[in-house]
Amino acid sequence: MPDLVRVSIDSVKVSLVSHHRVVVLKEVDTDRYLPIWIGPFEADAITTKLQGLEVPRPLTHDLLGSIIHKVGATVSHVVVNDLRDDTFYARIYLEMDGKKLDIDCRPSDAMALAVRVNVPLYVAESVMARASIHPVSDDEEEEKKPLSAEEEDRLSAFRDFVEELDLDDLEEKED
Repeated sequence: MPDLVRVSIDSVKVSLVSHHRVVVLKEVDTDRYLPIWIGPFEADAITTKLQGLEVPRPLTHDLLGSIIHKVGATVSHVVVNDLRDDTFYARIYLEMDGKKLDIDCRPSDAMALAVRVNVPLYVAESVMARASIHPVSDDEEEEKKPLSAEEEDRLSAFRDFVEELDLDDLEEKED
């Protein structure tokens, strides 16, 4: 198994002008972050659980957790294990009857399940190395070299999305 980095869900960001959401994973004990774009339904499933909201009927990820439990399996952890062609991949790791199983899935579904069954969330170091970001202090910002035209072009879609985010309505999760 590749080197894994333990992460937590730092936040889920919402765009006012599109249906896109970004879940921000934070490496435990460091300031390294991994933003992953996810769908609105998966974002709602994650935030509903993180905020401790009760729903009258089980959501899809609640159902998945119940099925896993009823068949005698347990989820041990989930991993965002790959990044190919700007698409993240994940795996759910199960234990059942002494066997270890892993199932391919979307990262958003893996995270929604992980928060429901309270298991660790990891990201492969190779993915963190390629796609994570570090906050930059004002001093570091002044020292940065200018981006090339190609780098500016690659970052423009992200910059546009971030500028559209409405961060005023987000509440911090209280521990």
